[in-house]
Amino acid sequence: MASQLIPPVGPYGLPPDLLVTPENVTQMVEMGQLSPYDALRALQRAEALEGGGGTGRAGSSASNGTAIPEPRPRAIDEVWNELNTLIGLDSVKELIREIQAYIEVQRRRAREQLASDPLVLHMIFKGNPGTGKTTVARIIGRLFKEMGVLQKGHLVEVERADLVGEYIGHTAQKTREQLKKAMGGILFVDEAYSLARGGEKDFGKEAIDTMVKAMEDNKENLIVILAGYRREMEHFIRQNPGIKSRFPIHIDFPDFSLEELLRIARLMLEKRQYVLAEESQAKLSNIVAARSRLDENSGNARLVRNLIERAIRRHATRLVGRPEATRDELMLLLPSDLEEVV
Repeated sequence: MASQLIPPVGPYGLPPDLLVTPENVTQMVEMGQLSPYDALRALQRAEALEGGGGTGRAGSSASNGTAIPEPRPRAIDEVWNELNTLIGLDSVKELIREIQAYIEVQRRRAREQLASDPLVLHMIFKGNPGTGKTTVARIIGRLFKEMGVLQKGHLVEVERADLVGEYIGHTAQKTREQLKKAMGGILFVDEAYSLARGGEKDFGKEAIDTMVKAMEDNKENLIVILAGYRREMEHFIRQNPGIKSRFPIHIDFPDFSLEELLRIARLMLEKRQYVLAEESQAKLSNIVAARSRLDENSGNARLVRNLIERAIRRHATRLVGRPEATRDELMLLLPSDLEEVV
C-alpha cells in the first residue's frame, strides 16, 4: 500500500503529521495508542485516498502479516450469554444492545466511505449499590474488546481516594496513573459524585479536569464510566454541566424486585451447592421483603448475598461438631440458619 497523509483533523486520533502505513498503524495498536477498530478505519481511508489500490474491506492485514482485528461473532455471543444470565436488568440489556448496533452500523458506514460519527462511548451509571453496575461495566469492556472498539477491554475500578491527592499537583499525578492503567479499556469511577463534594477549592475538581482532558486526548482508546447513587449522580451532573455532554450514554440500574432477589438467592445457593428447606424459602422471602420495606436501598443483590453468606456460616457452626452429618444435611439450610440475619 502506498503511504498516504491523513488530513490534520480526522476521527482516528492519529497525529496530524503521521504517515499512515501498515507498519506505523500496527505499532500504534501494539502500544495501546490506537484501537483496532480505528486502525482499520485509518488504513481503509489511506487506501481510498490512494485511489483504490486495495479493496478497503474488512479483513485487511498489514504487510508484515499482522491482521487488523475484526469483530469476533462467536466471542461476542459468549459475552452476551454471560450478560443474559444476569437476573433482571432488562432495560440495561436493551440499551447495551442498542449501543452495539450503533457501533456496528457506524463501522459499516465507514467501510462504504459514508459519513460516520466518532464513537463517544463514555457513560454514566445510576443506581443503588448491588444492582449490577460493576458487573455490567466489566462485561461491556469484554464486549467492546471483541467488537474491536477497545484494545484490551479490561476494567480499572477506582474511587475518590484513588484519584484525589493531598497537595497541589498530587491529584493530577494520581489520576493520570489510574488513567494510564485503564488505557485500552474502561476506567470505572465509583461514587463519582464525591469528586465534587468539596466545591471549587476541593482537589476533586482537579481529578475531574484531568479525566476530561485524557478523554479528549485518548478518545479512541479509553472509555470512562462514572457511577453512583441515582439522586447523587443527577445532582452531580447538574452541578457540572460539561459532564453531561461528554458522557452521552446514561444507564439507569433499577432495584431488583422481590421475585428477582429470590431468584438471585437461589442461583447463589445453586452455585455453592446448598438448598433451602421449604420453610427456609418462606422465611428468606419474608426477611428480604421486610428489609426492603425498611430501607429503600435494600432492593439489591448485596442484601441477598449477605443473607446467604451469613446463613451458610450459621449452618457450618451447627454441623461442625457432627462428623456423622449426611451429604443432604451438609447441603440443607434450615430456618434456624436464617434467624437473626442482619
